Amino acid sequence: MKRFFFILPIIFLLVSCSRQEPTKPYAFHNDVMLKTTPVKDQGKSELCWDYAMLATIETERLQLGDSVNLSPDYLARLWLQDQARTYYLTRGRVKVSLRGMMSMTLHLMERYGIQPFDSYHPFGAISYMALTKASMQVARAATSLQRLDDRLGDLLDKQIGYLPPTLFMLGMGYTPQQFAQSIYLPGDYIALTSFTHHPFGKPFVLESPDNRMLDSFYNIPIDRLMKTIVSHLRHGHPVCWEGDISEPGFNFARGIATLPDEDHAPTQQERQRAFELFLTTDDHCMELCGLAHDRHGRLFFIAKNSWGTNNPYGGFMYLSYNYVRMKTIGVMLKR
Repeated sequence: MKRFFFILPIIFLLVSCSRQEPTKPYAFHNDVMLKTTPVKDQGKSELCWDYAMLATIETERLQLGDSVNLSPDYLARLWLQDQARTYYLTRGRVKVSLRGMMSMTLHLMERYGIQPFDSYHPFGAISYMALTKASMQVARAATSLQRLDDRLGDLLDKQIGYLPPTLFMLGMGYTPQQFAQSIYLPGDYIALTSFTHHPFGKPFVLESPDNRMLDSFYNIPIDRLMKTIVSHLRHGHPVCWEGDISEPGFNFARGIATLPDEDHAPTQQERQRAFELFLTTDDHCMELCGLAHDRHGRLFFIAKNSWGTNNPYGGFMYLSYNYVRMKTIGVMLKR
């Protein structure tokens, strides 16, 4: 039996959201390409889940003829502020972190609303990792919640930008909550996964360290999951993908992700074994926005990444069908 399980677990700690220099492009023929907003760059942050889920919502709205471009920084800022308050009140026992899963984006939109990208984004490069550490330092030095809010608010205003009091679109004023409700309603999206340590046909809380809000994913066989992803894309709907990027075959510089043996379709059992051995880990999140094939006729998924445009495909990537089949942790798609 062919195996893909040769990457040592220690490597996984080093690969999340890493990137390489671009190389010569590989030829693909695009069969389906959904509309997207411009490729963004998450910079020095762990916010891929935020960028990918918002990109998925943007494409869904673009397919409906409604042009929206959403602000990952708005959700990141308010989530950072909330966590700093918790850090203060728990005396540092609950750490501040911007890691998460794609499903968390929807919870934060329901809590905070959303801003358009043009209304709220930094004009220069910032490091959210540095801001995360700084928020804990501010919380440790604070003597009250009010002092914490004031000092952290000043810091975030300087680093990210001032939050606009009102947003205007088409001559009308909206609150962030009203704007969010105009493009997304709770229950619009469903989370799917495929693992055998829980029964198929039922939801379960996916055991990922980044599943910080304990979200449930509906569990289905991998054959059905792959058919669902392909069908969704062919019918004009994007898919938010979360999975493993620690394989040598995942290469942003080349713009492709493949397995060592592309002629072998990974089985359900091989997926499960890799997950249990921590050889398939929850590393990264991207929007799947199209389908393509290579010169051999092999199917690839087109993914919109959030690492900027410095690769042969302007920041997009081509993930082989078998790579997605083997390395998917979960997906979210419109019901």
